[in-house]
Amino acid sequence: MRRVTVKRLLDLFAAIVALLLLWPVLLIVALLVAVKLGRPVLFSQVRPGKHGRPFKMYKFRTMTDARDDSGELLPDSERLTSFGRFLRSTSLDELPELWNVLVGNMSLVGPRPLLMEYLPLYSEHQRRRHEMPPGITGWAQVNGRNAISWQQKFDYDVWYVDHQSIWLDLKIIWLTVLKVIKRDGISGEGEATMSKFEGNA
Repeated sequence: MRRVTVKRLLDLFAAIVALLLLWPVLLIVALLVAVKLGRPVLFSQVRPGKHGRPFKMYKFRTMTDARDDSGELLPDSERLTSFGRFLRSTSLDELPELWNVLVGNMSLVGPRPLLMEYLPLYSEHQRRRHEMPPGITGWAQVNGRNAISWQQKFDYDVWYVDHQSIWLDLKIIWLTVLKVIKRDGISGEGEATMSKFEGNA
């Protein structure tokens, strides 16, 4: 059986089991988001998948819709509440992505899906991160997450593409659990989340 097929079967099995076991957690988080941040409780955004093909990714919302006098959204740092930070630090906001794994848009492990607007900014090397489906967690996430530079993150992503195996995926999932427990690497230095990628100098 091909490696890709085994990876997909494991993704399906894990997503189904996780959704069956975690549905009470999903329900409680959804109710808390509705009360503390308002509706809709899910944040959806089009992201690039394998080969850059767009898909809609789902997460629990972690920010308010607060706007300035001109109607523009306030900076992330002002819209990200303490509850939102808690959801991000515990990765609870990522749970709806299990649906993306179930339908095949994402994998449990792979390069994180970034923004569509970044696609034309990548170098040929960086673009290789899209040779595999994006993941809920990945090699870059367990090696610094948002606290490392964009270049380091892309290098880790491409390294994963070249070295992917079931055993590596299991190692990354285990390291992800440890990262979540420690709650480190959540944001870049001086940033609410991660600084915007503006291309290669």
